[in-house]
Amino acid sequence: MGFPYYKQPDQMDCGPTCLRMVAKHFGRNFKVQTLRQLCEINREGVSLLGISDASEKIGFRSLGAKLTIDNLKEAELPCILHWRQNHFVVLYKIKKGKYYIADPGSGLVTLTEAEFAKNWLADTTNGEGIALLLSATPYFYEQEDEKGTEISWSFLLRYLVTYRQLVIQLLFGLGIGTLLQLVAPFLTQSVVDIGINTRNLNFVYIVIIAQAALIIGRVSVEFIRSWILLHISTRVNISILTDFLIKLMKLPMSFFDTKMTGDIMQRMSDQRRIESFLTGSTLSTLFSMFNLLVFSVVLAYYNIAIFFVYVVSSVLYMGWIFAFLKRRRDLNYKSFEISSKNQSSIVQLVSGMQEIKLNNCEQQKRWEWEHLQARLFKFNVKNLALSQYQQGGSTFINESTNLLITFLSAKAVIDGQLSLGGMIAVQYIIGQLNGPIQQFLGFIQGFQDAKISLERLNEIHEMADEEPIDKEYNHTLPQNRGLSLNNLTFRYPGAGNDPVLENINLEIPQGKTTAIVGMSGSGKTTILKLLLRFYEPEKGDIKIGSQSLANIGFKTWRSHCGVVMQDGFIFSDSIERNISVGDDYPDKDKLSHAIHVANIQDFIDGLPLGLKTKIGAEGNGISQGQRQRLLIARAVYKNPEYILFDEATNALDANNERVIMDNMKEFFTGRTVVIVAHRLSTVSHADNIILLDKGRIIEQGTHLELTALKGDYYKLVKNQLELGA
Repeated sequence: MGFPYYKQPDQMDCGPTCLRMVAKHFGRNFKVQTLRQLCEINREGVSLLGISDASEKIGFRSLGAKLTIDNLKEAELPCILHWRQNHFVVLYKIKKGKYYIADPGSGLVTLTEAEFAKNWLADTTNGEGIALLLSATPYFYEQEDEKGTEISWSFLLRYLVTYRQLVIQLLFGLGIGTLLQLVAPFLTQSVVDIGINTRNLNFVYIVIIAQAALIIGRVSVEFIRSWILLHISTRVNISILTDFLIKLMKLPMSFFDTKMTGDIMQRMSDQRRIESFLTGSTLSTLFSMFNLLVFSVVLAYYNIAIFFVYVVSSVLYMGWIFAFLKRRRDLNYKSFEISSKNQSSIVQLVSGMQEIKLNNCEQQKRWEWEHLQARLFKFNVKNLALSQYQQGGSTFINESTNLLITFLSAKAVIDGQLSLGGMIAVQYIIGQLNGPIQQFLGFIQGFQDAKISLERLNEIHEMADEEPIDKEYNHTLPQNRGLSLNNLTFRYPGAGNDPVLENINLEIPQGKTTAIVGMSGSGKTTILKLLLRFYEPEKGDIKIGSQSLANIGFKTWRSHCGVVMQDGFIFSDSIERNISVGDDYPDKDKLSHAIHVANIQDFIDGLPLGLKTKIGAEGNGISQGQRQRLLIARAVYKNPEYILFDEATNALDANNERVIMDNMKEFFTGRTVVIVAHRLSTVSHADNIILLDKGRIIEQGTHLELTALKGDYYKLVKNQLELGA
């Protein structure tokens, strides 16, 4: 048995995938999603410390060390290596100067010592590299294999079942086509053996007319079949993609912090392969196999020797194609990785063009993109070379078979075992038999492609929803709707990260305005994200009255919240629909009120189409201040009970800010408001001001109370006044 190998599903999954391979080597199966969570993966991937912590949680003893190559030769294998300073691989064997590596990004590779040293040695001066040595404890063997890692086709087949009437019509059409093709060789033989041998031109006319009718019939059947196939494939395609989007929208917000945009977009492209396999390859191959069976019987009827030659050559042909499947799979995975990076790179180039030009880094960014294109070109060269070897071998086998069958047919005619018409019929039958064989091999390759895509889609479908069906949530808020944070501690995913908030106790009274201020990185925005349930606290809890926020439905809670985040998103749509997000038919009174509070009427009146003016994705075409006012208008339009603002006015000029804050005072009345701000002028009216420093509350009170204390808040106010003077 070789070393168990798994491919990393996404760009940042090399660490969890390496641990999965080592665990499988020792006899236990874990899902990559489980190991991701244990490694505390984030958008940057995982650290060696994260892998070490995860390995110990599943029952390994781990030791991270800097080793020389000589030290490594004496270490217990397999072990996980830090590779090229930005990747993780598994070293599972050293033998006769060869190093056997399981790279989750590119497969099982064998390297010479020089090649190995070039990739592994982080400290070339001392000749040392970083390794995580692992050994299994008795606890590891007490773990049970995780279920649900097998690929399931069942949820895909139901898409075809939904359109079973169309599928039945398609199968009926394929059956008719096969029968029409079956008549053709006998008609061809009759033209030669009867029409030509007896010099009966009228008989030839009749047979030619019959063949023309068959051709018209086959073309008509093919025409109808193509339309049916288009209907099925389009509907299945939309259904798979819609279900994927539904699932994606049910996932927790934290999921999108650990996924690259390209990875998610590439998964959405994957459904095209699955749809193509389900609606194209599967149905066509089913009847190709029927054709194969029927025409094989007819060929055996004509000449048993030719039939056996055909069978042997088909086995050789299929064996040759199968020999390339593993390499094709590896290239397919590589294609996914490079395409994902390419997609992310293009998105980044386009969306970051302004910053690129401002920083004069056009050449550098273009070179980075060209380097990626060079990798893509190398991959395409490898893919082409593989296809050429595969195609060359299969063509040689096919043409050799055709020559041999032509010789055997001619010999059979000369020996009187086969008529001339029979020989022509045999050639026609061989042509019909080659099609199903090639189609079957295409089906195998399509199955392999679809299987890889299904693995990636299944991984998303297996993830826990933000609101699991089996958990009961409350869908009404309690009578007392004040918020309280009790002994709250939180750290962002990533092994070794310090707590962003530590042991926070905070009361946010109902109907009052609470402001949170402090230096950058003090944890202000994190409190807002915890209140909005982007993440769950590490320790402690958040309550609404006496009820835990964790027991209230996510949608129920968010429906009561109006939010303006620093990175709020402006959709590529009209201003009207950007303000009234979620309403198909905007309420004119609410819209007018929201525009008034956000002081954005003058901006709208200056546009040619007013509220109907379309603005670009992420607010292209509008200033940062206008963007913020649109986001404020969106929050006001929602008419929420809770208002959470994160630096909602930091891009506004002093006049606009004053007008909006005056308008807001009236709107805030009776609502529970939490404002995060750097600019203290926006929070001076708050009922309670919280001053945070390094994740802890150091002062709180009203503006007057805190300035009278002449503590840290007073210093902040003083500094801002001095800067503004």
